[in-house]
Amino acid sequence: MARPRIYTTSFADIYPHYVAKAERKGRAKAEVDEIIRWLTGYSEQELEAHLESQTDFETFFADAPQLNPSRRLIKGVICGIRVEEIEEPTMQEIRYLDKLVDELARGKAMEKILRA
Repeated sequence: MARPRIYTTSFADIYPHYVAKAERKGRAKAEVDEIIRWLTGYSEQELEAHLESQTDFETFFADAPQLNPSRRLIKGVICGIRVEEIEEPTMQEIRYLDKLVDELARGKAMEKILRA
């Protein structure tokens, strides 16, 4: 089976869409960055370096310094699929991020988004 196209898509190509989605709902780019850093363990500088180098999604998640163990608490449906039931690890990480950005755009408090 062929790998999904999203794996080879540059994270930097999708990142502006995450930010735009949040900003349309009155949230900030800094909140999107905080979510990404919480999920992956990247510092702000590391995140910026990946955006500048056009890292693909697969590498972005494979190189993440410390995937947050609390990400397993993320539940719900994204693109018609329950994120907790996705078996392929990279796709699950991508969908976790999608779900967190959705929660941000829907006005959920950051403490709840970050499973504090």
